[in-house]
Amino acid sequence: MGYRKLRRNTGHRRAMLRNLVTSLLRNNRIVTTETRAKEIKRLADKMITLAKRGDLASRRLALAYIYDEAVVRRLFNELGEKYSARPGGYTRITKMGCRRGDGAPMAMIELV
Repeated sequence: MGYRKLRRNTGHRRAMLRNLVTSLLRNNRIVTTETRAKEIKRLADKMITLAKRGDLASRRLALAYIYDEAVVRRLFNELGEKYSARPGGYTRITKMGCRRGDGAPMAMIELV
């Protein structure tokens, strides 16, 4: 099994992950559960790798996944250049303890 299902059906899971990746790339840091953060890390690193390539096909692939065009512009203009010399590991997950309501383990994921 290559991914976590997160107790969601396919459409809900894809939409949730797209929203979380868009929020991460817009705000540089978000707080979510550990399992969601681990899934977001995979997808965000792929988007930054596309931005490092920087060609039109990469931009179209990113636009097909990320909802906001302004975030894609920022991804290709700022983040692609920022991480151009870095071979990988663009995100960092920091554990933050448990959520008060249900005890779910929380984590902060941020761009390095």
